[in-house]
Amino acid sequence: MVDAAIQKHLSQDPVFAPLVAQLAVPERPDFGGDVYYGLLRSIAYQQLSGKAAGTIFGRFLALFPDEYPEPERLLQFSETELRSVGLSRSKANYLQNVALHFQEQGLQRIDWNSRSDEEILRELTTIKGVGHWTVEMVLMFILKRPDVLPLDDLVVRGQMVALYELEDLRGKALKSALLEVAEPWRPYRTYASRYLWASKGTDL
Repeated sequence: MVDAAIQKHLSQDPVFAPLVAQLAVPERPDFGGDVYYGLLRSIAYQQLSGKAAGTIFGRFLALFPDEYPEPERLLQFSETELRSVGLSRSKANYLQNVALHFQEQGLQRIDWNSRSDEEILRELTTIKGVGHWTVEMVLMFILKRPDVLPLDDLVVRGQMVALYELEDLRGKALKSALLEVAEPWRPYRTYASRYLWASKGTDL
């Protein structure tokens, strides 16, 4: 349930207000704020429907005795073993890239809440296979950062274009217009995005 104060703030935008009035934003687990786990999950969910991704990720977790992919254990699997649960070759490699980076940099021992959104984006996007969208999902859902705007997300972008009639714009002009549209949503652009996903029934 979205806090009433956030609903009131977003409803000040007359175009956006009907979404707030009509839609419920589903609960989403934060997995105890576990950035490593959330990053692996986001990679597994890339470019797949929620149902298909959930099935594959569940099979992946079942490879581990306690269903937790500790970096050391994950790195012991072969690509073939990881692909056997439905992961693509690239995703299998990306998951192990994350495990190796966290292991080498000792990232499971740091306090992510002491770092800004920008610092976390810079750190995690240095991992091959981890892009802005993947880290933005971690920021929004694992760390519960309230003001993330994932413009690379096709649903968020598409719904904004449709709602605010921006179909004729392209490239930099479109991005500029999208940022302008979202400015009144600050400091709750994460929640605005969640309403946009809810308006399409997107399972994340």
